[in-house]
Amino acid sequence: MKLRRLLLLCLAALAPVLAHAQAYPSKPVRIIVPFPAGGPADIFGRGLAQGMSAEFGQPVLVENVGGVGGVLGVDRAAKSAPDGYTLALNSASTLSIAPFSLSKMPYDVRKDFALITTVVRVPEVLAVHPSVPATSFAEFIAYAKANPGKINYGSAGAGSITHLAGELLKADAALDMVHVPYKGAAPAVTDLLAGQVQMGIFDVPILLQHIRAGKLRALALTSARRAGTLPDVPTTAEQGFPEVQALLFSSLLAPAATPEPVIRRINAEVVKALRAPEVEKRLTELGALPAPTSPEQFAQILKRDGDRWGKLIRERNIRAN
Repeated sequence: MKLRRLLLLCLAALAPVLAHAQAYPSKPVRIIVPFPAGGPADIFGRGLAQGMSAEFGQPVLVENVGGVGGVLGVDRAAKSAPDGYTLALNSASTLSIAPFSLSKMPYDVRKDFALITTVVRVPEVLAVHPSVPATSFAEFIAYAKANPGKINYGSAGAGSITHLAGELLKADAALDMVHVPYKGAAPAVTDLLAGQVQMGIFDVPILLQHIRAGKLRALALTSARRAGTLPDVPTTAEQGFPEVQALLFSSLLAPAATPEPVIRRINAEVVKALRAPEVEKRLTELGALPAPTSPEQFAQILKRDGDRWGKLIRERNIRAN
């Protein structure tokens, strides 16, 4: 009798949560993209929103909230109502890098979020200005070793994944290169195109048109496998540097305390949206790899990346801008 009463009490407690999940969504959903409009993250977010809207039967709106490498937008999501109507599309920098490179964080990754799924994985490509006398990754390594301190590499800012990728290469290949931080990828790429810096490691979507136009020379992908948009560019692993891997992931999360049934519902619909042929085709054309996961798989990826980048940041004493 006591067991039956306990079960009834548990069901009564769960009833509001289950009812909320069944009704969800009953109004528009907002995705905060913590970067400016027009960039890769914004494009990924709007493509995802379109697919989710079709699955939900409700508008899914994108709000751009930039600042501090994505941290401000993600923090706004963390402090929103935990009802499933405010989500955040974030990058590895806001979850796996910033907690180690910033002296003060406004949120706790482990406590303030409910993980939903990774969305896309974006390979980084090492490219050089045509003035660099290297047509392969091996030639570039040899040239950099023969000219210590003479290769300047640009990044989107201190503590960004574009910076860490360069530091990873320096550490693994024992290179002496000079880091030149910029306030974002756009000005860094502008100077790379002008030859003001000689090398950069950036998202494939950012450099793709310049590589295809012959304005930059792609030497290696810092990923385990080649990209469909650059099929002739080998990976660092293929060229003897398997540890030099920097693959940016975008993911979706909600504020902590968002009901578990709602998280599962969002996960199911996002996975379905990412597997829709038109969404998958659009992302692939941009050089991204659709990468839906379960919340548990997302947590494993987050821990692995955090351990890896945290170690490098501590060893190289890296501090974000």
